Amino acid sequence: MVLGVPPRPGRLRHASSLELRIGGAESNVAIALSRLGLSAGWISLLGDDEPGQLVLDRVRAEGVDTSLVSRLPGRSTGLYLREYVAGAARAYYYRRGSAASAMSPGLFDPTRLEGASFMHLTGITPALSEDCLRFNLWAAKEANTRGVRLSFDVNYRSKLWPPEQARAFVEEILPLVDLLFVGDDEARALWGSDDVGLLRRLHDHGPAEVVLKRGDRGSMFFDGELILKHPGFDVDEVDPIGAGDAFAAGYLAGHLWGLPAEERLRLGNAMGALCVSTVGDYEGLPDRKELETFLRGIRMPGR
Repeated sequence: MVLGVPPRPGRLRHASSLELRIGGAESNVAIALSRLGLSAGWISLLGDDEPGQLVLDRVRAEGVDTSLVSRLPGRSTGLYLREYVAGAARAYYYRRGSAASAMSPGLFDPTRLEGASFMHLTGITPALSEDCLRFNLWAAKEANTRGVRLSFDVNYRSKLWPPEQARAFVEEILPLVDLLFVGDDEARALWGSDDVGLLRRLHDHGPAEVVLKRGDRGSMFFDGELILKHPGFDVDEVDPIGAGDAFAAGYLAGHLWGLPAEERLRLGNAMGALCVSTVGDYEGLPDRKELETFLRGIRMPGR
């Protein structure tokens, strides 16, 4: 989506200008992985309009493979407006009928998945339309068929669909999922709890790993036997948006680098902390050297 944000906190109605950025959970993850030096591609539909070109240019400029992104004439690119009021972010989505909401099974050649380590999906896209919901299930099955591990982030958005629909979709896709991410707030919204018991129940539906994102409290891991917790990092929060996507990217990077679960949690927490320290959904994400410097607790001089 194209993201419009006032340059200062306050209500949109009082803003005299908007900064144009881009936003999107899946593209955030792809950009984060690319910055860490890993190969990542993004699949989507964009409108054949100027906002669509803006999104494509910025994602491509981050080194993400956009060869499976198509432009759709007659459809607009989605819009997302955000304001900060009383220290909290409020989002306004204009995505119904957008190009992305037209994604459906068969959108891309599934043989292009061969050789990939993970396919990453989220619970945002299936909320856009019935076609998008079917597309996510189709993509998940195609990944499974080709031995590509499926990573899925619940990413519940109450402004896009009610909790009972979101919960039903997550539980439908879970048998296809290898790695499940869920935030503590959305766990409470969809299942009424965010404890180890919930992780066990979700694991029983199919995922080999269930990871609970707990914000500044860190994260938790469960694989059917082992329960791990890792504390968060103490940073000054500037902008909370995008932290969950950054966490997912850090955790996936840990997998791709062959690191154990505890270190994957640590990487995810670090990526989330670095993300919230800067304004923007992905602008503050580090490269690998910056991430390692942060993990070592080293503060480099700025000049």
